[in-house]
Amino acid sequence: MALGHPADHDDLSTIPTAGRDTGGAARRAGRKEPLTGPCTGPRSVPDGEVDRIAAVRRYDVLDTPPGGSFDRVAAMAARSLDAPMASVAIVEADRIRFTAAHGLDGVTEVGRGPGLCASAIGQDELLLIPDTLEDPVARDNPLVTGPTRVRFYAAAPITTADGHRLGTVNVMDTRPRLITLDDTETLYDLAAMIMDQMELRLSSLHRVGRERELRAQAERDKADLEEFAGTLQRTLLPPVLPRIPGLELASHYQTASARQVGGDFYDVFALDSGRWAFFLGDVCGKGPAAAAVTSLVRYTLRAAALADPDPVAVLEHLNTAMLLDPEHGGRFCTAVFGTITPISGGFTVRVGTGGHPTVMRTRSTGGTPARRGRTEGVVRGAEPLRIGGGMLVGALEEATFAATDLRLGPGDGLLLYTDGLVEGTTPDGEMPGEQGLIRHLAEYPAGVDGPDGAGGPRSSAPEIVRVTAALLDTFTGNHDDVAILAMTASPDPANVSGFGGPGPRPSRAEEEGEP
Repeated sequence: MALGHPADHDDLSTIPTAGRDTGGAARRAGRKEPLTGPCTGPRSVPDGEVDRIAAVRRYDVLDTPPGGSFDRVAAMAARSLDAPMASVAIVEADRIRFTAAHGLDGVTEVGRGPGLCASAIGQDELLLIPDTLEDPVARDNPLVTGPTRVRFYAAAPITTADGHRLGTVNVMDTRPRLITLDDTETLYDLAAMIMDQMELRLSSLHRVGRERELRAQAERDKADLEEFAGTLQRTLLPPVLPRIPGLELASHYQTASARQVGGDFYDVFALDSGRWAFFLGDVCGKGPAAAAVTSLVRYTLRAAALADPDPVAVLEHLNTAMLLDPEHGGRFCTAVFGTITPISGGFTVRVGTGGHPTVMRTRSTGGTPARRGRTEGVVRGAEPLRIGGGMLVGALEEATFAATDLRLGPGDGLLLYTDGLVEGTTPDGEMPGEQGLIRHLAEYPAGVDGPDGAGGPRSSAPEIVRVTAALLDTFTGNHDDVAILAMTASPDPANVSGFGGPGPRPSRAEEEGEP
């Protein structure tokens, strides 16, 4: 029997059932009275089945686990109509899934045979079959012929806002019977409640899907940003350090964030066939603007050094260039610039500074490794190389800079670093500062030099960089980039003899560049 929704029929004469008058009177009176009449209504497969199946799958309720509001609706339907069986069924392409069932003893799905649910979704109205054995279509349905022995069936369609009938709220009995219009209202209301729950579920699925999509997009953006930042950062640093006979070089660069380009920089390059230059510094700020200034600083230092390699002249040239560049946006930098000239038994290094942290000089007192993995007879440490003066670069037109000369004997070296190395936060909340770095270098356990692990004094540039960078591991907070550059003269005088022979070790006054 097909019944229009009571709410759609103020004039009960339009309800297409023989018993509508009785039912309408009962509805108005709020009483239950039996409806009588034949089973009528369309049973064919609805038009637009492809779109309907797409709607069913859109709501993704076919295989939801038992329990929850759908089960409560099925129980309420059975209780309201005093029936032993009720279900919430979703009709798929080739099966009918009971997403909730009451009194069906473990039946979770049946084939899409005509007569009951499959026919109910073919109409907008409630399908009522008072006696399934008298219905020419329903009497062959498995629910009728099988152990459930359904003799009475009533189903209200679960209909989406755009008109797709996804399934039904069903009430079944093992005996023929009739229902009242109040009962039909109850079934329509329960079907509407199911639809409301499905809309909430769909909304939740969309929200979850959107959030998942946004997270995936954020991960892709993060990866792209890190790749971009990494690529840009690499263009601001030398891919490899040059090979300088008798002098070993090593570097370390660590960004505070993989997604942001830092302003720290360093470089080592040849001035001519016998001299080299180096620099290390830090442009204030981060990001693309800082990267642009860093690029300006790097090529300006290189170009200025080729014209006049004196550190003071180079830093003055850089200061002027930064102030004249309209893109530098008031940014300034700190910088150390130096030249390396081989001499008999070592190197002469001329170092100039512009507002940069103190350069550390590392010394070796000599000694040889006793056996693999041990260091004996060698004392390593660092002491600050004080260079008076030296103002920030790019801040003031009248900025002045200073430079000094020193000599690197066998095993001696220089350690340059940016302020991120000494301005991180240790577990006790303190910054190590210059003195903390000196203590760290003095107290750090002796390591093993050389890539082959053959053992030796802690005098190589890679080892000094490794030990220095280990200070970063002690920080609990560090929001700055760090650049480290170390250079050491070979500890073996024979290795520097190519610059005129080992010669006598220079005095301390000579090492400091004093006359």
